[in-house]
Amino acid sequence: MMEKTFPMTQEGLDKLKLELENLKLVKRPEVINRIKVARSYGDLSENSEYEAAKDEQAFIEGRISTVETMIRYAEIVDNAKIAKDEVALGKNVTFVEVGETDEESYQIVGTAEADPFSGKISNESPIARVLIGKKVGDIVNVPLPVGEMTVKIVKVD
Repeated sequence: MMEKTFPMTQEGLDKLKLELENLKLVKRPEVINRIKVARSYGDLSENSEYEAAKDEQAFIEGRISTVETMIRYAEIVDNAKIAKDEVALGKNVTFVEVGETDEESYQIVGTAEADPFSGKISNESPIARVLIGKKVGDIVNVPLPVGEMTVKIVKVD
């Protein structure tokens, strides 16, 4: 059975490796120490510090597992064979809504490194799916929760 791959940029892979290192070398030891301290307070049945630390430990261990899987199955994107003006994973795309003047720019990345607040949108998002493969000058209809918007691609880098 084939495992899911996680397409990402080299930058995204490097960030995941740093996060994993931080989780294992900093966060995990911190929470283990907090559990030891909380245990020393006695009765664990009414020890909120102990419960909070155990919950955080479960979260950290889950995140470590997730990040290790993403790193193991990472697929670094290579845009060398893709036209310079074509929208693809790892590239930045700038577009303007037809009839408007305000430009919007996003980097299209894999789901593992998506962060809309930083201008990085997942290749699986509705907007990225319709933009991938299009070129500068193309006019594209982007589905929205209510209706759609029409955008013109003005720049790809």
